[in-house]
Amino acid sequence: MAKPQRRNRGPRKQEPKEYDEEVIQLDRVTRVVKGGRRLRFRATVAIGNRKGKVGVGVAKSNEVVGAIKKAVTKAKQNLIIVPITKDDTIPHRIQSKFKASKILLIPAGPGTGIIAGGATRRIIELSGVKNILSKTLGSPNKLNNSKATIEALKALRARPENEFKKEDEKKPEAKTEAPPAKKPASKPPMPPKPAPKK
Repeated sequence: MAKPQRRNRGPRKQEPKEYDEEVIQLDRVTRVVKGGRRLRFRATVAIGNRKGKVGVGVAKSNEVVGAIKKAVTKAKQNLIIVPITKDDTIPHRIQSKFKASKILLIPAGPGTGIIAGGATRRIIELSGVKNILSKTLGSPNKLNNSKATIEALKALRARPENEFKKEDEKKPEAKTEAPPAKKPASKPPMPPKPAPKK
């Protein structure tokens, strides 16, 4: 009996992802139970749309793929909105702390780029900020640094648009009228000279 021929459906079209994903850290963690150790994988994943939304998720699973999927799901539940100025930077300077990690974020001018490293750089890239200065203080732990970065971005407050004007645009200076010049004091008239005696 002849086998039915399969129709060639062609390549499947992949739908564009709503958020970009970055695996920050992948660890093997063990838990001691009765009878031995239980080995699992822990994934720390950051997601963002590069337009002001970013989130971080941490999850564990017996397989690497399963841990990453769980972490992405948790990150979508913990999304935050980052205020971004016209110069693609943050509105003001801020410092945040999470456990032993400290993160300092400073706004920068256009053309500076992202001056950051490790987990902080990946989260900032996914948030959509393009010009920023940062410094990691304290612990080098990637998980704590990513949480501290999220706390710092969450604490940012947007400013009114009129404060985002470029420095080149100077406000018109108010014209001040010069005080009237003082007239020179007139000298008192000299008394007439007495006539010479004959």
